[in-house]
Amino acid sequence: MPPLRVGFIGVGSMGQVAHLRNYALRDDCRVMALAELRPHLAELVAQRYGVPRVYRDHRELLQRERQNLDALVCIQPFTHHGSILPEVLAAGLPVLTEKPMAGSVEVGEQLLTHARAAGGPWYVAYHKRSDPAVLWARRQIGIWKTSGQVGGLRYVRIVMPPGDWIASGFTALLRSDEACPASPADPAPSGMSSEHFQAFTKFVNFYIHQVNLLRHLLDEPYTVSWVDPAGVLLVGHSRSGVTGVIEMGAYRTSRAWQESALICFEKGWIRLELPAPLSINRPGRVVVYQDCAGGSEPQQIEPQLPWVDAMHQQAAHFVQAVRGETTPLATAAEALEDLKIARQWLELRSGAPQSRCVGIRK
Repeated sequence: MPPLRVGFIGVGSMGQVAHLRNYALRDDCRVMALAELRPHLAELVAQRYGVPRVYRDHRELLQRERQNLDALVCIQPFTHHGSILPEVLAAGLPVLTEKPMAGSVEVGEQLLTHARAAGGPWYVAYHKRSDPAVLWARRQIGIWKTSGQVGGLRYVRIVMPPGDWIASGFTALLRSDEACPASPADPAPSGMSSEHFQAFTKFVNFYIHQVNLLRHLLDEPYTVSWVDPAGVLLVGHSRSGVTGVIEMGAYRTSRAWQESALICFEKGWIRLELPAPLSINRPGRVVVYQDCAGGSEPQQIEPQLPWVDAMHQQAAHFVQAVRGETTPLATAAEALEDLKIARQWLELRSGAPQSRCVGIRK
C-alpha cells in the first residue's frame, strides 16, 4: 500500500517527542506538512524530521493541504480543544488527538457531534492501550473469559503514584525562544465553580489514562461507586458487577515510575508493570499466575515482550486504524465516557452535582 499521508498540527514538546518522531521514522507513512504557531520552531522541527511544508496555523494547513492528506494528528492542550477541533474535525479526515478529548463533558459532547457530522473517525491517544504488555494481557483476559478455566473476573486494581513520567524523554526536544501566542481556554460549564473546575481538569490531566485503562481491562462500562474524601482511592463497579479500583497518589517518587495493574480471576491473576510514558523502546512487564487445582500444578509465566514502546505502537495503530485494520485505539465516543467517569468522581468527592450546560466558544 502507498504510504499514509499525515499532517501534523502542533509540534511543541509532546507533539515532537511523543508523536511526530514515531510517524516521521515509519516506512508506511509520510509526514507531508506541519502547522506550528512558533515559526522558528516549526522550521527547526521540519528540518530535523524532513517535513516538506510548514504552515503558521491549522487553518492555513487545512486550506492548502486538505486534498493531499489521509489523516491528521492534532496535539494541542486539551483545554483548548473546543476552539480548535471543530475546524480540524470539519475536514472529514481521520484525526488523532491527545487525551483527554476535552476539558469538560459538555465540550466533549459537542465536539463528538462535530466529528459525527463531518464523518471522519476521531481517535484519542490513550497510549497505554498500545503497550505490548497491555496488548498481551488483553489477549489473555479474553482467553480466560472464553475458556472459563480460571473462573470469572473478580477484581481490577490500578496504581499510579506521581513520579518521573518523562524518563529523559525530552532529551532530543527542539526548543526556541519564541513565546507561544496566547489563546483563551475553553470555558468551565455554567454553574460549576472555578474550584470544582480546577479539580476536574487536574484529575483528567493526571488520571484519565487510568480511568480509560480500567474500562479497557474490564472490557465493559463501569460507574464510580465511592471516592475517598482524601482523593487517594476511586472505587467503581462494572456493568456485570466486577469491582475496579484506582489508587491515586498514595505516595510519590522522585526518580522512579511505579504504575501497575492487577487483574484477578477466581483461580489466577495477571499483573502489569507499566513504564514511564515517555520511555523509549521499553515495553511494560506482564506476569501471569494460574492455580486451577484438580491435581494440576500452579503455573507462573512472564512472557518476553518486544523492545518497543507504547507511543511507537500507538502510531502504528493509528496507521492501521486509518486503513481499516484492527486497532486498540480509543474512539472519541469511548473517551467521552471517561470524562463522564471524571464528573462522577467530582460529584462524589464534592457532594454536589455539576452543571451539564455549556457551549463551545466561537
